[in-house]
Amino acid sequence: MILVPRKWGRSSLEQGEPVSRHKYFATCGRGIERILAGELEAIGADDVEPGRGGVYFAGDMAMLYRANLWVRTAVRILWPILEAEVHSPDELYDAVRTINWGEWMTPDHTLAVDCNVRDSAITHSQYASRRVKDAICDQFIDRIGIRPSVDTETPNLGFNLHVYQNRAVLSLDSSGESLHKRGYRPVQSRAPINEALAAALIQRTGWHGEVPFVDPLCGSGTLVIEAAWLALNRPPGLTRKRFGFQGWMNYDVALWGRLRDEARDGISKNVTKVYGSDARSDAISMASENARAAGVGHLVRFDRSDVRDLRFPEGPPGVILCNPPYGERIGEEDDLMGLYSLLGEVFERAEGWQAWLFTGNPRLARAVGLKQVEEIPFYNGKIPCRLIHFGNRRSGKF
Repeated sequence: MILVPRKWGRSSLEQGEPVSRHKYFATCGRGIERILAGELEAIGADDVEPGRGGVYFAGDMAMLYRANLWVRTAVRILWPILEAEVHSPDELYDAVRTINWGEWMTPDHTLAVDCNVRDSAITHSQYASRRVKDAICDQFIDRIGIRPSVDTETPNLGFNLHVYQNRAVLSLDSSGESLHKRGYRPVQSRAPINEALAAALIQRTGWHGEVPFVDPLCGSGTLVIEAAWLALNRPPGLTRKRFGFQGWMNYDVALWGRLRDEARDGISKNVTKVYGSDARSDAISMASENARAAGVGHLVRFDRSDVRDLRFPEGPPGVILCNPPYGERIGEEDDLMGLYSLLGEVFERAEGWQAWLFTGNPRLARAVGLKQVEEIPFYNGKIPCRLIHFGNRRSGKF
């Protein structure tokens, strides 16, 4: 099946035309699909359907913009424009040439193709990407003698090619750089969890800002900052410098400006108590810097303190959520047993609080020593993990 786009020009709102609806796909980490589906439903998306590694949904161009602006748990928002059965790179080339690329771009536009292939006759992702680029560029050369250029960093049109069991789906990447990169980290260093996963974990606990939030092992502050943004109703894409759709021929600057203005108007001024603590001074320094960059430095609190000295804020009981290390290197697991046991003691004296822990090590999780009320599977990259809700009573099992 070939999906052919309407000719791009002024927006349908400006032309007084009926608003065009399209099918989109929001990608996410494994285990996050239903949380992402809830986010898309909350912003008014139609035909929301969780899939593997993402969520299908429908809407107009405003919905595409809104999804990029608002969803906290997605990685990219894709617009599928071609679907075809292909059994060789040449068949892929022929399928891509069936689209009139003059309706999508000009020779002055730059492009890049990201590709992944699995369980298909086409086995080389880089060669598949090259054949897509060849098909687009050769069509321009045949028609007007000029071809677009490739820009792998900031292309005007970024494409995503997914080939699975000989079925190729070519999509426009409306996001550009991964949506988990919020922009509040001065340096995108390797972190235990990324921002999209952090947002998913917070939402899965059911916390939405009505009661206090505490992370006693805050590290660089990701969970605390994401919690503050959620409580403020601040969209994660509000201060992002660039989205992929801003390089498209039909980019509607006025529409995007209106959506951003509406988002700014809906941001709360205050946030319920959100706290982070860590025993390392360098972690507290980095977390404070990141919070200031995120615009919430004055609304959250970071303290340098050991887990055993954790003090709970006054007021109603809230949510404790932490992501302790879980011994990925040989010998680390035994060293961490004491930390997990100590967390159990802290959780046990947190009367009335909901205690949640995210880990990729079941043996360490048992060292907490408390009854596991709920256990939800997630993935941190390729590592199978669990978000565990603990009760206050000791299980006696280690």
